[in-house]
Amino acid sequence: MRIEETQERQGSAAEVFAAFLKLGLTSFGGPIAHLGYFRDELVTRRRWLDDRAYADLVALCQFLPGPASSQVGFALGMMRAGWRGAFAAFLAFTLPSALILLLFALAAPALGGPLAQGALNGLKIVAVAIVAQAVWGMARSLCPDRARATIALGAVAVLAFLPGTFGMVGAIAAGGLAGLWLGQGASGPAGSHVALPVTRRAALAALALFLSLLVLLPLLAGDSPLLSLVDAFYRAGSLVFGGGHVVLPLLEAETVRTGRVPPEAFLAGYGAAQAVPGPLFTFAAYLGAVQGPAPHGVAGAIVALLAIFAPGFLLLVAALPFWGRFRSMARAQSLMQGANAAVVGILGAALYDPVFTGAIHDMREFALALACLIALMLWRLQPWMVVAMAALGGIGLSL
Repeated sequence: MRIEETQERQGSAAEVFAAFLKLGLTSFGGPIAHLGYFRDELVTRRRWLDDRAYADLVALCQFLPGPASSQVGFALGMMRAGWRGAFAAFLAFTLPSALILLLFALAAPALGGPLAQGALNGLKIVAVAIVAQAVWGMARSLCPDRARATIALGAVAVLAFLPGTFGMVGAIAAGGLAGLWLGQGASGPAGSHVALPVTRRAALAALALFLSLLVLLPLLAGDSPLLSLVDAFYRAGSLVFGGGHVVLPLLEAETVRTGRVPPEAFLAGYGAAQAVPGPLFTFAAYLGAVQGPAPHGVAGAIVALLAIFAPGFLLLVAALPFWGRFRSMARAQSLMQGANAAVVGILGAALYDPVFTGAIHDMREFALALACLIALMLWRLQPWMVVAMAALGGIGLSL
């Protein structure tokens, strides 16, 4: 079934909302797992599109910065029910985990005593295992040869001397140039099987808005806490290649290093984010709620959530009409191979600081982190199970 044929049977925004609410409540395991859930529900069971069209859409969203699984969901909602369907898919897939993390953020200050503090410490420790697993998995797929492994190592070296957002941007740019120089990318097939209601004029307008916000927000923020919050999360969302755990170092640079969020609160929230379904980008709701300057609480959560998702969706809309031609360019594939290898290095640097240095203080905590890593990688337990195990382990250590 071609995607053009499925579009003759357009659905409603309500149908899209119901389908993605189910996915938002049940999709555990990170962006790659989410794409598997999407395929099972929307390609195999509901037959909204065929495998070839779905694969083409996934390839586009993995190429762009932003939360890949949420971008795929946004595009699928648009394909099924136009712009209303796109926003219905985003809202339904994002809302469950965002609400859970917001409630956790609001309840965290009231959690006292050794049991609660031990559980929070366990959430910080499990983050070590989660990020280590992500680094290993991404290194195997994105750095399979000596050249790309060297690019990843170079990114770590850049961050060793230039930590923070500027170092990450520089590492990604240098990785892309190195990939372009190595020229190992292969061109994809010409043409695209994804037909969505986005005109070239709308795409160019989305690109102009994306670039305008990226340039103007830092200039306009000044002493405004609201614009500073929007700027921090918008910039983080603009620079994330690969989605998922890659957002961790960017958010840490924008929140912990700027003094908005205490390091222990950041790691506890990141650990809690592993136990909820849906996109990991909803971690922004937690950070927006607990960050220091107003707006925080519910208002901060909403602002941070919208700001971190906005750039990925704007870039998706900007790319849709041009993707078929762009993906056939071998040089573009080489550029992205180098940039993705640099992203692995950035996440590897974050595994050491702040994740390991902020969570592990003695051999007992290291043993618990190692047990969580073995449970994830060898026993292949679901992440939420390992999070629960770590929380209980943290309580045990506190006693």
